[in-house]
Amino acid sequence: MVRPTYKDYWDIPGGYVEPGESPKTACRREIQEELGVTADKLELAAVDWAPNDKEGDKILFLFADPDLHEIEISNLRFLDHELAEARYVDVNDIDNYTIPRLARRLIATANALISHQIPLYLEHGEQSDAAQVE
Repeated sequence: MVRPTYKDYWDIPGGYVEPGESPKTACRREIQEELGVTADKLELAAVDWAPNDKEGDKILFLFADPDLHEIEISNLRFLDHELAEARYVDVNDIDNYTIPRLARRLIATANALISHQIPLYLEHGEQSDAAQVE
């Protein structure tokens, strides 16, 4: 997880898709921009419908790269100065780092990755009746 300089909670690397850019390409770009790391093996881990009264409803795409867990945190360079810190967080501790809606999303996605049940379909961070993307 990463600690943004402009938020009071921990988050994950990410951002908005630019016009003409696919969600996967945007994820790869954001990881490169924020962490200085190339993510070559991204796979779709979860899709989450995220209602938001202030910003409007969003569809969030979460990707995983099996090689990123091997990155040495001390080697990361926060090139755009949006991040102050990064660390690996045990799935059981995610609630202690971030806001409830993101914690739900990350815990569900981590459990789906661990059990090889991806991609996962979520609604507001929770599995719905149609839990698996077909």
